Amino acid sequence: MGKHMTTHLVWDWNGTLLDDIAAVIGATNAAFAEIGLESITLARYRELYCVPIPLFYERLMGRLPTDEEWEVMDEAFHRHYTAHRIGCVLTTGVEELLREWRSAGRSQSLLSMYGHEELLPVVRGYGIEPHFIRVEGRTGPSGGSKVAHMARHVAALGGVGPERVVVIGDAVDDAVAAAHVGARAVLYTGGSHSRGSLEVAGVPVVDTLAEAVLLAQRMQV
Repeated sequence: MGKHMTTHLVWDWNGTLLDDIAAVIGATNAAFAEIGLESITLARYRELYCVPIPLFYERLMGRLPTDEEWEVMDEAFHRHYTAHRIGCVLTTGVEELLREWRSAGRSQSLLSMYGHEELLPVVRGYGIEPHFIRVEGRTGPSGGSKVAHMARHVAALGGVGPERVVVIGDAVDDAVAAAHVGARAVLYTGGSHSRGSLEVAGVPVVDTLAEAVLLAQRMQV
């Protein structure tokens, strides 16, 4: 088997495979409006975004939201995001990248912090589910880190050691989660973070998913 056959990709969904940053900003501002916060621009969002999400809100508010405020904003965000997401499309070139990776006999999976029950029909709706050996969304409370989620996902891949895994995502948390399980990561600038914010993770940062896949192919074990 050629060395290029060994790498397994774990793709992030929101902001990576799905070009939904406009929907995220719209839903975030709708959530802010419900507790009287001012709207945020895309540039400011990308500079301040972090997980867990309450810490992101703390950066904006100057304090952690109360439990009541968090519940209001979390519910409002998901409600408005669902409405905004309908108009979202896959990131440019995604279908071809997924198809080529699979056609070459390589494996890939999808891991998202989007709710699992909501994620599955959405991914199917875009027609890309057959490219993945596993599609997994969040099953616990929203707003947290992907670290534990990644550990369970990689363990469930079966026969794919973490040293073979390259995570492609749009958030520093993707790199943190990858490092936690002994995997590698490439971060993409088209989603939740600015390039400067991503570079603090100490992993490669790219402007297109095609670049991310090319780098992943070069990260051989």
